[in-house]
Amino acid sequence: MILVIIRMKVLSEKRMELSQTIASLIGSIRTEKGCKRCDFYKNIENENQLNLLEEWDTQENLKSHLKSERFRVLRGAMNLLQEPYEVMFHTVFHPAGMEEI
Repeated sequence: MILVIIRMKVLSEKRMELSQTIASLIGSIRTEKGCKRCDFYKNIENENQLNLLEEWDTQENLKSHLKSERFRVLRGAMNLLQEPYEVMFHTVFHPAGMEEI
């Protein structure tokens, strides 16, 4: 499983516009092949800090998403940010025997 975390700091006057754009994309991203999760969060300590959390089953499906029109629209919407966004990719594995913990 691959976890993608995108952290964005938006200009306060553009927060609603960016939030609406991301909210409009989430449903269709969730239907993409291999998408296990796609959630959008606002930081409770800083309402201009927005986070997108995606979970993908394989690198192949993630790469397909990163080349998709939806991701291109998302990146275009990120022009509303106060500073460059931060993207983190984490590979998560579930070792045998962890079910008992």
